[in-house]
Amino acid sequence: MVNVPKTRRTFCPGEKCRRHEEHKVSQYKSGAARLLAQGKRRYDRKQKGFGGQTKPIFHKKAKTTKKVVLKLECKKCGHTLMKALKRCKRFELGADKKDKGKMLAY
Repeated sequence: MVNVPKTRRTFCPGEKCRRHEEHKVSQYKSGAARLLAQGKRRYDRKQKGFGGQTKPIFHKKAKTTKKVVLKLECKKCGHTLMKALKRCKRFELGADKKDKGKMLAY
């Protein structure tokens, strides 16, 4: 499990900053696919009419995790950059830190 704080002080490559600044951290999420993209238009045209599925559908999934991508937005100039993390099963953003070696209270 990976726990990342909601703010991170890191280098900002933006024109205005070019130094270490405070960044707002969020998890990257891909946007909706465009219906007028060339590949989608080609696929829809090929699928039209009789003949069933024309292109292969991938079923042999081997990976159980995805790489987490952080979106860092500079609080000073607004410049955004992406930072890829390693693979992990569970990802938390801004959760409370766990205390090591603390006794359980009953």
